[in-house]
Amino acid sequence: MLFNSIDFALFLPIVFLIYWGIVQKSISVQNVFIILASYTFYGWWDWRFLFLILTSTLVDYFVGLGLKKQESQKRRKALLGLSIATNIGILVFFKYYNFFLDNFVNAFSLFGKEISVTSLQIILPVGISFYTFQTLSYSIDVYKRKIAPTTDFFAFTAFVCFFPQLVAGPIERAKHLLPQFQKKRYFKYEDAVDGLKQILWGLFKKMVIADTCGRYADLAFTHTADYNSSSLVLGVLFFSFQIYADFSGYSDIAIGVAKLFGFDLKQNFRNPYFSSSVIEFWRRWHISLSTWFRDYVYIPLGGSNVSTIGFVRNILLVFIVSGFWHGASWTFVIWGFLHAVLYLVTYFLRQRNKKKFSSEHTYQVLYVCKIFFTFLLVSFAWIFFRANSIQHAFLYIHNLFSTSMNSFPNFISKGNLLVLLFFLILLLFIEWKGREDHHAIKKLFQKRHRLLRWSFYSLLIFFIGMFANTDEVPFIYFQF
Repeated sequence: MLFNSIDFALFLPIVFLIYWGIVQKSISVQNVFIILASYTFYGWWDWRFLFLILTSTLVDYFVGLGLKKQESQKRRKALLGLSIATNIGILVFFKYYNFFLDNFVNAFSLFGKEISVTSLQIILPVGISFYTFQTLSYSIDVYKRKIAPTTDFFAFTAFVCFFPQLVAGPIERAKHLLPQFQKKRYFKYEDAVDGLKQILWGLFKKMVIADTCGRYADLAFTHTADYNSSSLVLGVLFFSFQIYADFSGYSDIAIGVAKLFGFDLKQNFRNPYFSSSVIEFWRRWHISLSTWFRDYVYIPLGGSNVSTIGFVRNILLVFIVSGFWHGASWTFVIWGFLHAVLYLVTYFLRQRNKKKFSSEHTYQVLYVCKIFFTFLLVSFAWIFFRANSIQHAFLYIHNLFSTSMNSFPNFISKGNLLVLLFFLILLLFIEWKGREDHHAIKKLFQKRHRLLRWSFYSLLIFFIGMFANTDEVPFIYFQF
């Protein structure tokens, strides 16, 4: 079930009314209802994959109880190993089985050995990378005694399958979200209003910005050889905004929907395209994933408290694994490697150059230039993320720097280009105005007349109605 679908537009108010009107008196009943609603939401795609969520839930719940009882370090490690093997095993089988199999065959072919193997027609379960990481972090935190395991099975199950953030995050930690399922929730009008505003902004970003940009980005990346250089430049630009508006739009909707039910989800994006360096970009982009890798991979490896070579190794490993997390393709690995290199270069340049500017004007100009340059670097790396193969990525880059840069883009009309640029400028302006808030329109026009606020909300709804795709376009990160 997609957030931008008619099905969800009917599903949400029904669940909302039952949640607050019928089952609100009992925490346990509310949690059971959330589980039923969440399983319905996820099963809308394919009910068979509900068994995967249930498996992860049962394994990590009982692993948590076992870790609570066990004092033997050997047995505690065995229990943690069970959780890791189950969660990572499910993820690897469904997401990476054919990738490893194909590369195994290709490796033998390099030595003139042809072997015959059978690939499996495996359907990737929606959101599997997200909920497996969420349940796995619970077991790791219990093992490290950072949190106490819960004995409330329904609260834990609701924590795992909570439908707003089930398929594309934010990847929540048990320390933050699980206690919210164990206490009484009260309807708060202010939170509900704020949630609706965030949902509206998320829908605008997804259905107007992301889907429109995606239409032209798909043309550029699908027919790379047919378009001139200026078209390919716009193709990269449009994909940069597509993936941001699409993914952050999902996070906005998820966080907003959670507020309607009395829950607080962590912020997943903090205006990453306003970053002045790649290091800052990764503190603002997909925060729940980057902090997951920081806490469960980078720090256990020693973090920055190691030698220079060890630090370089840790950064490379984290970014390459992060890239591979996104998909079973070498293009994602290269994308992660590029970001690791950019991160390391930025880090070491900062260590050498700590010059302070006496002029505030000089600093502001330099700051804006850094933002623009960082955006260009990030956008260039997106080519490998979006390309179908490594060969396709290099073809795109080759044609990108061809001699046809001075000609007008030949995949979009001037009128459509102006409309899209207007929406991108509107997006950047509003997000810049609301950059200090939890979401962009949280306080926008708050001190103005109510008529102005409602006119703005109505304008967003009008834009969604006028420019949204007639088809329901899935969110990009559903495939991860």
